[in-house]
Amino acid sequence: MKLCEAIPLPIIIYLMWMVVGGLHLGQEGTMAKRLLILENGIIFEGEAFGADLFVTGEIVFNTGMTGYQESITDQSYNGQILTFTYPLVGNYGVNRDDYESILPTCKGVVVYEYARRASNWRQQLSLDEFLKIKKIPGISGIDTRALTKIIRQHGTMRATIANADDSIEHLQDQLQATVLPTDNIKQVSTKQSYPAPGTGRSVVLVDFGLKHSILRELAKRNCSVTVVPYDTRAEEILQLNPDGVMLSNGPGNPEDVPEALDMIRGVQGKIPIFGICMGHQLFSMANGAKTHKMKFGHRGFNHAVREIATGRVDFTSQNHGYAVSREDLPECLIVTHEEINDKSVEGVRHRDYPAFSVQFHPDAAPGPHDADYLFDEFMEMMDAHQAY
Repeated sequence: MKLCEAIPLPIIIYLMWMVVGGLHLGQEGTMAKRLLILENGIIFEGEAFGADLFVTGEIVFNTGMTGYQESITDQSYNGQILTFTYPLVGNYGVNRDDYESILPTCKGVVVYEYARRASNWRQQLSLDEFLKIKKIPGISGIDTRALTKIIRQHGTMRATIANADDSIEHLQDQLQATVLPTDNIKQVSTKQSYPAPGTGRSVVLVDFGLKHSILRELAKRNCSVTVVPYDTRAEEILQLNPDGVMLSNGPGNPEDVPEALDMIRGVQGKIPIFGICMGHQLFSMANGAKTHKMKFGHRGFNHAVREIATGRVDFTSQNHGYAVSREDLPECLIVTHEEINDKSVEGVRHRDYPAFSVQFHPDAAPGPHDADYLFDEFMEMMDAHQAY
């Protein structure tokens, strides 16, 4: 019996596809080498994909098992090198439906294995092609479990992605001298107000680096949305006569946008407010709370959060490196949600005004939709305020 007769035809076709596609059959040696250099001196060597660029940023990790396109295009990762703990990334390509922003601003992508042959009926580009177009370098072949343990032990730190033929000593010196920017929100916020028309309630959405999924959730509820820049003044918002104000997610340290606090103080009590992620931190700070930088943050969509009043537990999508401090929380704020593992503050509500906020993403994308009912609560709050 001939060998080709002994092997089923589908297996022959699959093996030929792997050879032609270059999936781990002799072509890995042709890939360019690339380095990941950490601030603490540890160096990882891997293989290049994506854009051919030298970058430096804060390195963080995401524990999600899918949703790499949504994560890469999430503006909350502005200036950060994003490590995926799930071992295979890129296997379903990039499609037109899952963007959270059109112009992603993360600095780089780190994976254990990059799937160079994607397969999905919705895909338009491979992840490699997408990163090349968006000028984001990637590095694969990294032991992301070891890297994640280092970040968990030492905390988030600066890191550099560079080609292996560059001088390591020079790269290390340059890394140590790099000062990361603090205007992350200014970089990603819209420069001009724009509408997302609807036929229902009027909502002003303050853009600190918003995810498109927030707009999708408001569109599902027929809201007529006006998106405004992060530094819009309270008077300008009130002139739009909205039924409610949403404070979006965004990157960086909430202390870097003090102008937002005056805006929130000028709006609350007059119009219902709903804050998400960065919006939660800014809403809390506007009412006297303090925030602190977490050791390595919450990034992923498997974070269990308890609603204190009911005991309800939701699995949530999160992406933040700062948190509201529970110590010395002002009396005007009531803690409504807490993270089950580290007891961090995940939600607050104002005692006197129709205003609340959550640290997690009820819009998900990626992630479970356990908490999307909070958008409905915001709708009810606006209706009740109008009736009053």
